[in-house]
Amino acid sequence: MDSQMFDLARDAMAKAHAPYSRFHVGAVVKGANGRLYAGCNVENAAYPQGNCAETSAISAMVLDGETRIAEVLVMGAGEGLVTPCGGCRQRIREFATDDVPIHICSPDELRRTVTLGELLPLSFGPENLR
Repeated sequence: MDSQMFDLARDAMAKAHAPYSRFHVGAVVKGANGRLYAGCNVENAAYPQGNCAETSAISAMVLDGETRIAEVLVMGAGEGLVTPCGGCRQRIREFATDDVPIHICSPDELRRTVTLGELLPLSFGPENLR
């Protein structure tokens, strides 16, 4: 994890639209092309219509034409680890392999790094449909 990823995630977290939960999350995905794509959570009064930070970052990556994730950073405040939700784990899996590192951070520090395979064991991905 490089400091630029960390700084982008902190900036994205600060811009989150979370008027209901007040739980701000920032995420950055690094594409295989080396570019960084930031995202924040965007809540909606109709709760299921919001977007997670990881989803927003992946959308920015796809918009840029990249289809492979090389690294992920997720940042949120609080005592516990802020890991990708189940849906985001599957969204990351669409573009990443089991060995992709996922850095779990607070706004102040890296708390833990795990692989996608550790977060989503025995996953179902695009190759299962071939």
